[in-house]
Order: sequence, then C-alpha cells, then structure tokens
Amino acid sequence: MQKSVRYNEGHALYLAFLARKEGTKRGFLSKKATEASRWHEKWFALYQNVLFYFEGEQSCRPAGMYLLEGCSCERALAPPRAGAGPGGARDALDKQYYFTVLFGHEGQKPLELRCEEEQDGKEWMEAIHQASYADILIEREVLMQKYIHLVQIVETEKIAANQLRHQLEDQDTEIERLKSEIIALNKTKERMRPYQSNQEDEDPDIKKIKKVQSFMRGWLCRRKWKTIVQDYICSPHAESMRKRNQIVFTMVEAESEYVHQLYILVNGFLRPLRMAASSKKPPISHDDVSSIFLNSETIMFLHEIFHQGLKARIANWPTLILADLFDILLPMLNIYQEFVRNHQYSLQVLANCKQNRDFDKLLKQYEANPACEGRMLETFLTYPMFQIPRYIITLHELLAHTPHEHVERKSLEFAKSKLEELSRVMHDEVSDTENIRKNLAIERMIVEGCDILLDTSQTFIRQGSLIQVPSVERGKLSKVRLGSLSLKKEGERQCFLFTKHFLICTRSSGGKLHLLKTGGVLSLIECTLVEEPDTSDDDSKGSGQVFGHLDFKIVVEPPDAAPFTVVLLAPSRQEKAAWTSDISQCVDNIRCNGLMTIVFEENSKVSVPHMIKSDARLHKDDTDICFSKTLNSCKVPQIRYASVERLLERLTDLRFLSIDFLNTFLHTYRIFTTAAVVLGKLSDIYKRPFTSIPVRSLELFFATSQNSRGEHLVDGKSPRLCRKFSSPPPLAVSRTSSPVRARKLSLTSPLNSRIGALDLTTCSASSSPTTTHSPAASPPPHTAAVLESAPVDRAGVESSPAADATEPSPCRSPSTPRHLRYRQPVGQTADNSHCSVSPASAFAIATAAAGHGSPPGFNNTERTCDKEFIIRRTATNRVLNVLRHWVSKHAQDFELNNELKMNVLNLLEEVLRDPDLLPQERKATANILRALSQDDQDDIHLKLEDVIQLTDCPKAECFETLSAMELAEQITLLDHIVFRSIPYEEFLGQGWMKLDKNERTPYIMKTSQHFNDMSNLVASQIMNYADVSSRANAIEKWVAVADICRCLHNYNGVLEITSALNRSAIYRLKKTWAKVSKQTKALMDKLQKTISSEGRFKNLRETLKNCNPPAVPYLGMYLTDLAFIEEGTPNFTEEGLVNFSKMRMISHIIREIRQFQQTSYRIDHQPKVTQYLLDKALIIDEDTLYELSLKIEPRLPA
Repeated sequence: MQKSVRYNEGHALYLAFLARKEGTKRGFLSKKATEASRWHEKWFALYQNVLFYFEGEQSCRPAGMYLLEGCSCERALAPPRAGAGPGGARDALDKQYYFTVLFGHEGQKPLELRCEEEQDGKEWMEAIHQASYADILIEREVLMQKYIHLVQIVETEKIAANQLRHQLEDQDTEIERLKSEIIALNKTKERMRPYQSNQEDEDPDIKKIKKVQSFMRGWLCRRKWKTIVQDYICSPHAESMRKRNQIVFTMVEAESEYVHQLYILVNGFLRPLRMAASSKKPPISHDDVSSIFLNSETIMFLHEIFHQGLKARIANWPTLILADLFDILLPMLNIYQEFVRNHQYSLQVLANCKQNRDFDKLLKQYEANPACEGRMLETFLTYPMFQIPRYIITLHELLAHTPHEHVERKSLEFAKSKLEELSRVMHDEVSDTENIRKNLAIERMIVEGCDILLDTSQTFIRQGSLIQVPSVERGKLSKVRLGSLSLKKEGERQCFLFTKHFLICTRSSGGKLHLLKTGGVLSLIECTLVEEPDTSDDDSKGSGQVFGHLDFKIVVEPPDAAPFTVVLLAPSRQEKAAWTSDISQCVDNIRCNGLMTIVFEENSKVSVPHMIKSDARLHKDDTDICFSKTLNSCKVPQIRYASVERLLERLTDLRFLSIDFLNTFLHTYRIFTTAAVVLGKLSDIYKRPFTSIPVRSLELFFATSQNSRGEHLVDGKSPRLCRKFSSPPPLAVSRTSSPVRARKLSLTSPLNSRIGALDLTTCSASSSPTTTHSPAASPPPHTAAVLESAPVDRAGVESSPAADATEPSPCRSPSTPRHLRYRQPVGQTADNSHCSVSPASAFAIATAAAGHGSPPGFNNTERTCDKEFIIRRTATNRVLNVLRHWVSKHAQDFELNNELKMNVLNLLEEVLRDPDLLPQERKATANILRALSQDDQDDIHLKLEDVIQLTDCPKAECFETLSAMELAEQITLLDHIVFRSIPYEEFLGQGWMKLDKNERTPYIMKTSQHFNDMSNLVASQIMNYADVSSRANAIEKWVAVADICRCLHNYNGVLEITSALNRSAIYRLKKTWAKVSKQTKALMDKLQKTISSEGRFKNLRETLKNCNPPAVPYLGMYLTDLAFIEEGTPNFTEEGLVNFSKMRMISHIIREIRQFQQTSYRIDHQPKVTQYLLDKALIIDEDTLYELSLKIEPRLPA
C-alpha cells in the first residue's frame, strides 16, 4: 500500500466528474460529523479506489474525498440514543443501517456512514471492499511469501552445490592417496616373490598343519560372525527395525485398499452420475454432483501417486525411506481441507436428492454393484475423513521405532504435526455429520423408505427390539401370555427413537426393515406415554401381572384419524426404564418448545426463535465457547468447544434441553469435571432458578404489557421467589408397581376449530401416599381440572361429566385465548368467581398436574396470575429430568460413589420437605428417591462370580458328551455376562492401554482374559487328541459351535473359536485339516469373512446393524474406535476448553455398546456345561501347544 499520493486540483476535479458520471456506486448517505455526534446527508460517488462526497446531487465541486486503498469496511451497531423520542421516530432509527470505514493510515479517523435500507448498505460495503484492493494486497503478500520461499530454496541449493564441490575435492585427494598406496603395495609384492617360491619346497606335513590352522581360523571367524548376527537379531534395534518394516508393509496394504475405495467412488458413482446429469431427463444436476463429490477425483489421483511411491520403496527393501513421500503429500492437504469443509453440505445435498424417486432408484442400482460389497454412497464419502488420522497413527508408530539420529526422523515429525493440525478440523466435521450418516443408514435399511429421516435436524436417540402386544378395540390388551412363542416371534419389532418420531418396523430374513402399515411412524407430538398400567382398569391390571410390569403404552391421537394405542413389551425392567426415560425426554422437549413458544409469543410479544437469536451466547463464538454449524434437536447450534462453566450453563438452561446433549454430558462429564460439581449446579438451579437464564432472556420474558408486577421481584428477596414450584412428574424408576403416569401432548391445531381454544387437561389416577419420605399429608383423591375458553360451547362437556373426570384431553391448539377460566370438576364446590389468566399461567396450570387441585399455601388466583410460576416450574422440571436420567441410566455412578449418592438423597429429601410441592410432583420425587435408596435394584441378571460358584458340581462333563448347541448357548451366556458387566466409565481415557490397566479398567481386562481363556480352551481341546480323525472331528464340532454362536448373534464367540483354529499350533496340522470336510472349511471361511478386521471390521459392523439384539459384539472393535478418537484429538484445546465434539463421538460409541449390554439372552444356565468351559485345568499354554503340535506332525526335512 502506497504511503502518500500527490495530486493537483484539476486532477481531483476531473476524477470527481468521472465519479459523478461513471462511478461504481452513487447515492445519498449520512455522514457523521467529527466534531459532534451529528449526521449530515451527503451525495457520495465511488470511482475506482477514491470516494467523493458532494453537498448535493447537482453539486459539481466535491466537498471532500477519501482514498480507500487498504481500508476495511464493517457493520456497526446503532449508536445509543440520549433521549426517547416518539414511537415512529424510534422505529425509523432502528431500521437504519450503520457501517464504518477504517483506514490503514495512522492518525486518520474512521468514516462513519448510515443509510436507510439494509440492502443498500450491503451494496455500499461490498463496493468499498472491492475498492480497497484487499484481495490484491493479500495476493501480493502470498506471492511475496512464495518469492521469499524460492529465494531460500536457491540459497539452499547454492550451499548444497558448494558442499558437493568440497566433497569432490576431498575425493580427488583420497584417490591420489589410494594410488600411492597401491604403488607401494606392488613394490612390496615384488620383494616377496622370492620367498613365496621357496615355500613351494616345504614339507607336506607342514602344509597339512597350515591347512588345518586355516580351517580352524575360518571356523572361529564364522562362529564369531554367527554370534554377532544372532546378538543383533535379538537386539532392541533389530526388533525395532522389524516392527518398522512391518508397519510400512501394513501401510502399503491399507493404502492399496483405500485407493481401491476411491476408485469405486469415482468410477462407480461420480462418473456415472455425471453422465446421468447430462441426459435429457437428468435425475440430478451437475451442481449437485459437484457438491456431493467435491475433490474426490483429485484425491484419488493424489493417492494413486502416493501408492505408486510406496510400492517403489518396497522394491528397495530393506532400505525404507518414506519422508520424501510425505513431503509430496503435505502440499496437497488443502484438497482435503476443502473436502472436509464440504462434507456436511455434501451429505445434506445427497439427502435432498434422495427425495427424487428417479435419483434414489438410480443410486440403488449403482450401490447394487458387486464391487460396492453392500456399502452405500455415504460410506464411500466418509472414507477420506478417516484417512488422515490413519496416517497420524502410522507416523506415531513409525516414530516410536525410528532412532533419534535417523536421517528422516525430523521429516516424519514435521509431517505428523501438519497432519495432526488437519485432523483437528476433520475430527469436528466427522462429529457433526455422524447423526446425518446414521439417519441415512437407517433410511436405506427401510424398504419402503422414510422421508422423515431425510430431515437433517432429526436426531437419532436409540434403537432396539421390543415386543408389540396385539390390541383390540378401545385399546384393551388381549389375553396373551408373555411366554407364548407366537407372541415373541410375530410381535417382535425393531424400534427406532428420534427426537421427533418413533419408528416401529419388522425385520425380514434378509435383514431389511419394513414399516408397519398402521402405526409404523409415530409423531411424538401426537403421543402420550403411559409407563405403568392403570390400576383402575381391570384388564390392564391383569396385563401388568402377566407381563411383570415390563409393558408400556403409547397413546396416539392423530388430528385426522381415530386414536389408537401401541402396547410395547421390553425384555427387562432396566431396558424399559431406558426406553421410557428417552421417550419422555423427547416428548418433554417438544412440549416445552411448543408451549414456551405460546407463552413468549402471547405473553411477552417475543417469539422463541427471536429470543434465542437475540441471545448471542447461544450461537456466537466467544473466548470460552465455540459452536459448529450443525443444529441440535432444539434448533440451537451444537457446541464444538466450551469451558466447563458454559457446559453446565447449557445443562441447566431452562429454555431448552437437547436429549443428545444430555446423553453426551452424562456419558463423558467425568473427563472434564466431577459428579459433585454437576450435582452442586443442579442444587443451585433448584434453589435459585433465576440464575439459570441469562439476563437478556429474562428481560424478554418479562417484557409484557399485561402484568409488570414481577419486575421488582427478580432480586430474589420476595417470599414468592423462594417457593419451589413443580413440574410434570418425571417418569418413575420404581421397580414396583406404581400408579399411572401419563404425559399428554398435542400441539396440532384441529382443522375444524373456529376459535382455537386451548384444552389443557391432564389426568392422574389416585396416588398412593408417600408418608415414608415426606411429612406432608397424603395426596387428595383423584380430581380433574379443565381450563376452557368462555366463548366455547360447553353443552357437550356438561352432558358427560364422567368423561371429563376420566379421559384426559391433550393440548389442541398452540393459539391460546386471552381469557380462560378455571372450572372445578364434578364433586367439588364450584367457585363462581372467575379468574382471568394469561397464557403463561395457563401453561403453568396445564403442566402442574391439574388433577390434584391447588397446592397448599396459596390460592388459585395467586398461582395462576404469578408470572414467576413458569420459571419455578421449569427449574424443578429440569432438575428432576436430569436426576431421573442420571439415576435410571447411570446407576453405576451412585453405586461406586457413596458420597454422591448421599448428596442426591439429601437433595431429593429437601424437595419432599417443601410444603408447596404438588402431590404428583411429590410422587415423582419419591419414586426417584425410592429407586436410588434401594440397595438391590432387583437385578435378576447372572454375574460371572455367581456362575463360578454354581459350577462346583460333583460330576464334570467332557467335550464328547456335550452337544454343539449346549456349548454355543453357554458360551454365549458367559460372553454376554462378561460383556454386560463392563461399566461405561472404563471406556474413557484409554485406560486399557496404560501401565496400571488392571486397576483402571478391571472389567475390560477381565473380558480380554475371558476371550483368551476360551480361545485357549478350544485349541487345547483339539490338541488333546492323539489320532488325526479325532482332531478333525473336534475341529468340525467347534466350527459348528461357532456357526451356532453366529445364529445367536454372539460374534465375540465366533472370533474366540476362529482365532483358536488360526493359531500356528493348529493351522500347521496339514494332515488333520486334510481330514476336515469341505463343507466345514467353507463354513469357516464364511465365519472368518464375517468377523474379519478388514476395513475397520466393516462386515461385522454391517452384520450388527442388521441383527436384532440380544447380541455380543467383539469388544476390540469398539476399543479400536475409541483409541482412534483419543489419538486423533486431545480432550482440551490449547485455550483449556473442553473438546465437546470429541465427547459427542465417544458418547455415540458408548451408547452403541450399552445398547447391546442392556438386552439379555433368555438362555437357561447349565452348571455342568459352564464348569467345563471355565475349567482352567484343561488349558495348555502356548509354548506347550506348539511343542505338542511338533510331536504330532514333525517338521518336514528341508
């Protein structure tokens, strides 16, 4: 940028004339005076990089000019107004657009401008930005950096040439010295010739002695050299080099597979879709093809070059120099950066294109290609996201086995640092798109398709197998038995829970899913969850006894169809609690979002989106928080990095609570904080709820013209603010039968509604007293409270009072009338005085268990007109919701931490002691308290210790007397018991790879030891047979056991048996394997292909995705995924912020593990079989096995 400009007046007038005539941008702007805060309207004209302003549009002589080269232009906030003017003037000022021009010269004040239209302001800012030549300056700086780099390269080459010149001179000197030595040696040889001629006449005995001496010297030299070589082979350096070479060989294989995947992506999808986009009726446009496959072809060409270089290095083995290959790869990393930034958008474009039936049909045709091996396009688009972290892990391993003085160590370290920098960006993008990929994978499994999964805001929560109980008219359960095989087989459903919908599918034999024709897609906005059967319903009461209280109902009331009920049966109480907890949280989120929208829009004249948008802390990056572009289930940007304080603030923000955030937080909070801190925050929110909402949001909430009496109470000194108001009861976690708990929700407006009246009726059965936990009186008998609008015709309602008292009616319309009245139910004394309440109070009453009347301590008028009631209710609801999730889904936290358990008990008892607590809220709190205080959670699952105690039988079974079915079932039972016992906190922090792994992760190590013991047992049992036929029969029987384990979805057992058969001691027995049938060998190949580690266990992952729980996956697959995440990204950023994107990915894996842990097998324990399987006396160690193998079939002579 030039420092000064010389010009004359004539030149300036000529430029001003050109600006008025041909200027890039011309128009009126208001310019702020420098001496005072006044604005003067001037006529501005922009020509090239000079901005002129005139007194008026007709003025010929400019009043001033600005040189814009090197300046910057940015949006400015409206300046504060000293006095409040008329309403119209204030609105006009608010609509004006302010922006400031900052100059690069020192001492020059910024130019503040204002215009009337926002579009006009944006055009002026864009024109000024182009006139500043900022892009040219940046390009000049880039070119200057490249020039400096080239100068450095030239200097380096000069130095290298100089060094080579000196080396040539030294070599010439050395050649001359060697020539002189050769001449001297030749002279010595000529002198020795007479002596050699005399030796020919020596005695033959002396010649023999000399020959023997020569032989002995050679033998000693060879022996010494052999010792040196053997010592080197056993040395740490040689071992390190062997591992280094093995790493390189593995890297070449992985790179070959990756290039093949890119080849399929380009030739199987990209190029055919380009041709389809050029057809007469294109199913997809060229722009969409470019958006989906950005840089894919370039990445393929890059890695083909890299792969060829690796193969050339292998040809020069054992000299493996790889640093120069990474030097070629590093300058091309910007290609990966563009691919990563576009990855989320590409998946969204793909989801939108799939809504076109022609494109979806064409894409399925491409995916049916045998080369794809059943993988979808989304899978191939994700492969490049994992390649850079794979290089980082490989470089870590290479550097671990590369000496510090190695010639390429510095180059490898530089490459690792560059790749880690790129990996941080890619890690966040993979985390943000994980939900989109999961939804698309489920949508592809459904044969009929499911359009709701193409909504990128739909967040996956959980999936699993439930039994749907058939129902008849009026939602009554038919008389069926839980043990009926037809019910288990025909009623088994694969269920998927999302933040807005609940899917119920059947699975065909091929693994494909089919949505139910009726009730396959349930919108949670129309659903009511009933956890326990109604005790007043004789039919339901009987069903509760039959099903062991494992059933729960979902009552669906669609606006355009007749209501119906879906009755589902969980395999265990633990799984039922997990399902009902997640469903209720999703329903609560939708209800809170919908009704809070009503409250804010009707009461405060501020919409919820505007309220969230106005709070910059929810979407704007700051020093202690950073957001991603992806929105969570509450339409709020997901957190990428944040401090612990901001995470706790999001957990207790009363305006919303995303269930995916709650699950991630409760799974991973121990990485960055402690349970005591989380509980302290919850306790503080319960006691002082107004501290949980930012001041800006409170101002918007209380900005109402209807009632302003609550503004002076925010300081917390009013007695009203010290009361604890309650919420709709969180789902109980009680293991015993409890009264009905129903959540009613319907935010859809009826089509035939003339007024849009809000019917907020809730129901509750008679509640059992909770005198054991609270000194308060027993809850009053069952009542119902109805809020109805005065203009609505009440004839139908009054004609059937019994229906009002028993049948709940959900909220029918989001638009609430301004005047509502409280009508007491039949059987109570009616109050003739009517209270006019606001929508906020209507929301409070509707969600406060209206069926129990008013709480003691204040009357209905005071409660319904109290605007702080909403904040109090929501605070209690939030605390109980979090505690319910914590206690029901993370009970291990309280079993291992007695101090935490006592603190939670104290908090819940404090809630129960509140005299203003509503009865239904008291019941919910008591249920959580009861579930937490029970030492025995009614866990009917077997533990490995119990199995070991039960195996003390007088008679032990042997391998020959046990059938393959018995062995497979008991192996599956043991594997699932061991797998289920692993607490989820052991998956955090890679404790299984630390030196103190036995103390940090005892259950993971126990699982690993059990895997090794079972594999050793299989190998030992085969080697115990002396004859070939018996060993072949044993192999065939164990392969049959492995196949039955596959049918039982015990893939851990399949891997235990196949790994034993692949041991060197058994694999080398060629005579034995020759006796094994071809069918058994083909079956073993099929099993090995299923559990192969190729492609990150891609076949096993696909199989697990298509199978119904219960199942036992291979734990090592998930440990590899967790290690992959831990190695790629740290837990904290350099600024000390928590990497919450990483926490989200870890939580996703833990949730998948716990999904398989929660569903148990219905296999009877057989102590005689488990005694054989757990008998360690039958196990032979590895060395003895190999020695026994050599005795059975000795090595063939070379």
